[in-house]
Amino acid sequence: MTSLEPPWPGLEEMVARAVAEDLPDGDPTGAAVGPRPASASIVSRAPGTISGLVAVQLALDEVSDRLGTGRAKAQLPVADGARTEAQAVLGTLDGPSDTLLAAERTLLNILTHLSGIATMTAAMVDEVAGTGAVVRDTRKTLPGLRAVEKYAVRCGGGQNHRMDLSSGLLVKDNHIAALGGVRAAMEAARLQAAGRPGLTLEVEVDNLEELDEALEGGAALVLVDNMSLPDIAEAVRRAIAHGAKVEASGRLQLGHLREVAMTGVHFLAVGALTHSSKALDVGLDWELY
Repeated sequence: MTSLEPPWPGLEEMVARAVAEDLPDGDPTGAAVGPRPASASIVSRAPGTISGLVAVQLALDEVSDRLGTGRAKAQLPVADGARTEAQAVLGTLDGPSDTLLAAERTLLNILTHLSGIATMTAAMVDEVAGTGAVVRDTRKTLPGLRAVEKYAVRCGGGQNHRMDLSSGLLVKDNHIAALGGVRAAMEAARLQAAGRPGLTLEVEVDNLEELDEALEGGAALVLVDNMSLPDIAEAVRRAIAHGAKVEASGRLQLGHLREVAMTGVHFLAVGALTHSSKALDVGLDWELY
């Protein structure tokens, strides 16, 4: 099962940067309202899968620390990874008005962005259900947000590919072009990884000829990029015969994913999860006093 353990250091860094960006010199309009008690509900205005609730209390505390305003408390009966309907209440916030007003945009930005990623991931996971194919992300993330965006993918039921360039060997087309061929690139990568047995070797191929070269070189996982469905199916057949697995990539989108999964691929590499997901509409509804 995919772990939903939040990346706490990444979340804390993200929240601190976001609050500092939004409050370089206080919040004069919020200060005009003052510390009078307030209550607000976090509401999902559209159906989706939720991610980012774990950052809500962090945002409230960071704002309070930065402004010197009173503490606010989040009550969150819904957990990250939950699927929700439109107009569902995800939680409530109680505390001084000036704290809640100053934290509102930061916590909503986090929730809408991460929930958008989780929602698209869940939709893709649903589309390929029963095929055995696993939806995975890529390194196409916003700078500084990789850990939390990949957390959102997990909230949607997807899995993470390598977190960074240090955590795995992936020989791609540019490595192959620079070193003059698939086998040469594989051998060079293995040499660089000597003494680091935990690193797996994955090789990207654009055609069946490169696939054969990678399999003969001992690749355990091949990434077939922008290949036709018949060629992907043939790549799966050849890879399985060599005891290897196949990951498909290249413009994978909702409505097209299942036909790719039905070729028998083991993984689907979807960059769109983190670079093109539409934000989920989440708002804050205030109670009037």
